[in-house]
Amino acid sequence: MKSDNAKSGVERAPHRSLYNALGYTEEELARPLIGVVNSYNEIVPGHMNLDKIAEAVKKGIYLAGGTPVEIPAIAVCDGISMGHVGMKYSLATRELIADSTEAMAIAHQFDGLVMIPNCDKNVPGLLMAAARVNVPTIFVSGGPMLAGKALDGKRTCLSSLFEAVGQFNAGKMTAEKLREFENKACPTCGSCSGMYTANSMNCLTEVLGMGLKGNGTIPAVYSERIRLAKHAGMQIMELVKKDIKPRDIMNEKAFMNALAVDMALGCSTNSMLHLPAIAYEAGVELDLEAANQVSLKVPNLCHLAPAGDTFIEDLNDAGGIYAVMNELNKIGVLNTDIITCTTKTVGENIEGCINLDPTIIRPIDQPYSKTGGIAVLKGNLAKDGAVVKQSAVAKEMLVHTGPARVFNSEEEAIEAIRGNKIVKGDVVVIRYEGPKGGPGMREMLSPTSEIAGMGLDKDVALITDGRFSGATRGASIGHISPEAAVGGTIAFVKEGDMIHIDIPNHILEIQISDEELEARKVGWKPKTPSITTGYLKRYAALVTSANTGAVLKVPEEK
Repeated sequence: MKSDNAKSGVERAPHRSLYNALGYTEEELARPLIGVVNSYNEIVPGHMNLDKIAEAVKKGIYLAGGTPVEIPAIAVCDGISMGHVGMKYSLATRELIADSTEAMAIAHQFDGLVMIPNCDKNVPGLLMAAARVNVPTIFVSGGPMLAGKALDGKRTCLSSLFEAVGQFNAGKMTAEKLREFENKACPTCGSCSGMYTANSMNCLTEVLGMGLKGNGTIPAVYSERIRLAKHAGMQIMELVKKDIKPRDIMNEKAFMNALAVDMALGCSTNSMLHLPAIAYEAGVELDLEAANQVSLKVPNLCHLAPAGDTFIEDLNDAGGIYAVMNELNKIGVLNTDIITCTTKTVGENIEGCINLDPTIIRPIDQPYSKTGGIAVLKGNLAKDGAVVKQSAVAKEMLVHTGPARVFNSEEEAIEAIRGNKIVKGDVVVIRYEGPKGGPGMREMLSPTSEIAGMGLDKDVALITDGRFSGATRGASIGHISPEAAVGGTIAFVKEGDMIHIDIPNHILEIQISDEELEARKVGWKPKTPSITTGYLKRYAALVTSANTGAVLKVPEEK
């Protein structure tokens, strides 16, 4: 056992003394030691139930002959950190989570790991750590929140509440109604109830083969989630016994499966940051442009919030991720011969998992669209790419040309939107919000929600070198690379420049000549980031471009 390095032999008597201090018995130390990486905290709604998940996991480990050892992982609530300086730290915590978990796992020589994440950066951070540490590992998340109810009795979620703020600011909703709405939008613990980033990544964890069936869709408040956690605890012992490691599971074929299901589900654009970052840690090269190639083959089958008015609980009732995969398997776009954490292949896992509700999961021959949910755009404004959730864009905005309204921060843009300075046809440009320029690559849910709440989502586009929440809808194009802070074209856009967007043809351009663009670059100096101290200073120095997953690399690796 790997843990023998820290517990076996005469020379490890001091180490065993420390285990004694922890209360472990000889019988417990004779078993494999399994690290239970618990992301529980009291500030993230998606994590407040993880203490119960961890207890269930530990019971499963004990039942299957292992000794569980619980250790912590941090997590940020993107909703609570949204729209202020706190969001600069959100993406950056992904690397902290991966690094600290690596440190704990290797320092203590665990024989296996059970990862218990739930929210936006916590899931990919732990997947990155799993690939890096590469000991037998399984994931069990905390599960999605149930949908709330809006003022008219219809179901709703957090993204609608952000848009309600825009309605209030536009004089379309009273303060009393807004207050009533906020008390109904988030009724339970769990990751927010639409196909936002957290749920996207929990669903893709299933697809990658690192989580059991239902990991991405069983609601947080269902007792079935507790049973799933117990089974995950049992299953890690089988993975340890057979020495099946994350890099055996998360290979190139698994990542192509993840891209395919991403397109079918209409996942968050943040998946285009996280999948390349996880692949990087697994030693797999995942080119962002592969998304467009996959999209041409894979239809969009689901319109969960914010693209539609259905939620993760509905997807669960319809058969979950395996049912979606089974639909895709009908057209041969999945690799079904690869191993998963079940110790069975993808094909064996999804066999017999039928689509129980074709209104939630469209049949493969009746998709919402013949192409997938995400598109990567390129052009002189985004030479290395930009990302849009095309399944959540109104048809009127799939092709759009309009004048640039230029802002050097999210705050400046929000002030203009609330001041009614943005009109139909405009293209809002928010720059210096990229990985280096932010630093931290903030989500722009507040400005996109304000635009939607004012009824302009079918008339106004927003482009940024920052990123978007999975809750964002409309012609919202993010991850523009290169970013402004390193001299990307977005840094040289001027007020009134015409911006051309053609999502079906994957084009994003500024309509000026090459000569004019080069003239604007003369004497240019980047804007100084708003934070130049502490962790974000180190992060900005090491972070790479969004099109490569915004991973950290030391300079000589570049």
